[in-house]
Amino acid sequence: MIIQTITIYLLKRLSKYIKNLNTKKKITIKDIANVLNISPAAVSKALHDDSRISKKTKEAVKKVAKDLNYQPNHLASALRKGKSNLVGVIVPRTNSNFFSSVIENIEEVLNKEGYHIIITQSNESYKKECANIDTLLFTQVDGIIASMANETVDLSHYEKIKSKGIPLILFDRGENDLNVDYIGINDYDSSHMIVEHLISKGCKRIAHIGGFKRTRIFNNRIRGYLDAIKKHHLSFENDLLIESDLTLEDGRIQMQKLLNLNKQPDAVYVAGDYAALGALQILQENNIKVPDDMRLVGFGNEPFTSLVSPSITSINQHSADIGKLAAETFLSLVKSENLKQSLTKKILDAELIIRDSSK
Repeated sequence: MIIQTITIYLLKRLSKYIKNLNTKKKITIKDIANVLNISPAAVSKALHDDSRISKKTKEAVKKVAKDLNYQPNHLASALRKGKSNLVGVIVPRTNSNFFSSVIENIEEVLNKEGYHIIITQSNESYKKECANIDTLLFTQVDGIIASMANETVDLSHYEKIKSKGIPLILFDRGENDLNVDYIGINDYDSSHMIVEHLISKGCKRIAHIGGFKRTRIFNNRIRGYLDAIKKHHLSFENDLLIESDLTLEDGRIQMQKLLNLNKQPDAVYVAGDYAALGALQILQENNIKVPDDMRLVGFGNEPFTSLVSPSITSINQHSADIGKLAAETFLSLVKSENLKQSLTKKILDAELIIRDSSK
């Protein structure tokens, strides 16, 4: 009878409070405390299952919290504890199988350790990348795992992360100047492997549609390409090397430029699969047979490379391994208090998947 009376009393008080409450107002611990006539500290302890709070009070607090649709303020909690269990992940774009696979594997490893990830994408924009970092820092993330945008040259926004003592791990795209952990494949050797594969098929005039030299991975791919050309004493002209954004449309535009040369290449190595697909479209539109008239190789092993006709030879970047290693590197940093962040490279050997476009 007494319990029933208390329950009725609470329901009446809760009903009255909800009527007077602005529905747009965010519910706080103080609102719950006002309904129950107890202190906000007692509410907080009850919500965290503190042994000093009675079972009856805990049940009452949780019921009112549910009825008021209370949502914990994780940012405030992070500020109090100095730990949010959130890790920021920055990628140039999410519509790439490589980056989505990296994200999936980062999340799988971190979830097992009680961490959640916040995913942001730069869309290859330096300004958006800066804004993403500011947002993640404001959210009090415990670490940031990132792959840089194509436009990024100034690294001050990444230095800001380091200055706050927040672990920073770079993957795929990163700069040695930051002196942080990095996980990726051997881009130089990958390019060398591609050129030597094309030479083994009899190609003598190999063009390269690459990314911009200012980005480390694309610079390494260009160096690998040039050194392999030089090693095998092939003729080279500046027109055979093109820097681009490596979008599908870029692949179309740059392939057409190569076809407009007085002397066309007999093979094209493209540093990204989407651009390689664009190049293939232009070749087919111009009735150039692949691989009979011209061989083609991409980079990234996107799922569509095995589905188009002809299927596209490409480099497997081991995205799953990169994601897992990036997450494990973060965990090793937060678990070892005495471990100072330094440049530790984890470089994986790439794999050339040979398909119809270069056979």
